[in-house]
Amino acid sequence: MPSGFQYFQQAYSMCLVIFSVVIVTALMFTDNTKLAKDAHPVAALVIMWLGILWMSMVEGGQCSMVGLPPIDRELYKESHPTTYKICSLGHKGNNLDRYLMGRQFMVIFINFTINLCGAPLEGAEVLGLPEILTDIFLGSGIAMVLTVTTIGQLTAQVNASHCMLDYINTHFMTFTLYVTLIIEATGVMHSCYLIRDMFYFAAGKPVETNEPPRNAIQNLFHWGRVVFSLGVLCFALAVTIEALFNGKTTMWDFIPNGVAIVLFILLMSVVGLLEGMQIAFFAVAKIPKAERGDHPFARKTCEVLFKGNGRNLPGFMVGRQMTVTLCFFIIARVTTLDIEIGVDDNIFGVSDGIQEFFNLGFLGAIITTILASIAWQLVASAFPIAFLSNPIVYIMLRIVLLIEATGICAGAWFLGMIHKKVAGFQLDEVYVGTAEERAAGLKPDHSIHAGRDFTMGTNVLSKPPANWEEALANLSPLAESFSQRRERILTNIKDMKLLLKNATSDDEKNAYEAGIKYELKAMAKLNDEEQETLSDIDPKMEDIETAA
Repeated sequence: MPSGFQYFQQAYSMCLVIFSVVIVTALMFTDNTKLAKDAHPVAALVIMWLGILWMSMVEGGQCSMVGLPPIDRELYKESHPTTYKICSLGHKGNNLDRYLMGRQFMVIFINFTINLCGAPLEGAEVLGLPEILTDIFLGSGIAMVLTVTTIGQLTAQVNASHCMLDYINTHFMTFTLYVTLIIEATGVMHSCYLIRDMFYFAAGKPVETNEPPRNAIQNLFHWGRVVFSLGVLCFALAVTIEALFNGKTTMWDFIPNGVAIVLFILLMSVVGLLEGMQIAFFAVAKIPKAERGDHPFARKTCEVLFKGNGRNLPGFMVGRQMTVTLCFFIIARVTTLDIEIGVDDNIFGVSDGIQEFFNLGFLGAIITTILASIAWQLVASAFPIAFLSNPIVYIMLRIVLLIEATGICAGAWFLGMIHKKVAGFQLDEVYVGTAEERAAGLKPDHSIHAGRDFTMGTNVLSKPPANWEEALANLSPLAESFSQRRERILTNIKDMKLLLKNATSDDEKNAYEAGIKYELKAMAKLNDEEQETLSDIDPKMEDIETAA
């Protein structure tokens, strides 16, 4: 159960989110956003919320797609047929890497699109708000960040991190998967593969792959797309820098052109640093403490990250999401071109149609995806210890944890609870058991996914019995543990599935199907009992930690 302070954080966070949604909506209907002004307020409103909805599937889908490979797909083939089909395609060969690359572009693309819909124009005022509130919520972009981060990203991650099977058991995720694979296949992001190969070469490691070596034609097609991607990236940079030098972006007017370029580079570096930190933190999470390097800042960073009960790692993820999204929205403002067609000179003398496309800000999305996201992730993946040895990483970790400690995004837990109830999500263990139980049932995980396993300790306090009755009672048979009960239920399900497969009559099949449904209900009931027990234990543990 959350503490009183956590309830307070959730309450004030939800108030900020609701207030942010109200003022962003008011901005649209007063033509104070770019898309509302150029098209229609209703179009801006609908596109923004469709973007947030899609963002939730993209973010939640990542948790599921990355977390499910260790689990044998046959375990959920019948209970989650759509998830089974999605994972069969998404985990084939190198498709997971392709999905993650396409997904990274989608996240930034959606953020840039939402920015066009809801970010305020220069000097926008709404609802007669005092100047200080206007500067805080509109001038800094915090209203958009709270709306998108809390509703579209963290709420999805809260549920998808533990309800992976249920979360993507929908054709909305099927559509999203195909879109990400198509984006990757276009080759626009293929320069990232060149960066990856360069860092593998620098690290003296072979490039890891789950597919056979490419033949001559496949190599020609692959490297042709790499060259195409490099051309697109260089052209996007040239257009954006030209516009920045001429003051032709949506950047705030009071910021000089030279400062805007410096800010652009600085924000790209911050985003890249945070993206790399995420990869490096998970890379070192599973290695022994003695192998985390000798550099003092690498040691200090790991001590902060993993101290106590390890809460700082998920805390970093929350604060990181808030910071990265804020940077994305500012980068979108810095890189989105603001050329008035027919009045201003088009960049490099291109046609009006091409200039209209440039004005949408998608060139900035390409630059950010390649140079501020994927490239840094690849560096951190190849050299995690060296990455953590950077003193800026330690400073940024402290800043991000401070942002998370404010509880400004705590409303995601409340929204996640509502979403879970409405959608009927259940923990993955209800359907496939824990890793240990799957191993006992001869359905072992192929690996342990970072962040999904945890360690529980048991402390038994003994004392002399008050009387002989108590001593005899202590010798009584012990009740089954939750793990033992779950293992028994899984065994029953496994046996009945085998009997169902070999059944010869409809009556037999119906009986076994009814038995399987009964055992699944028993599993769900067991899961609820275990959650209630853990909820009772949590406050006591908090009291113990406080006393300690």
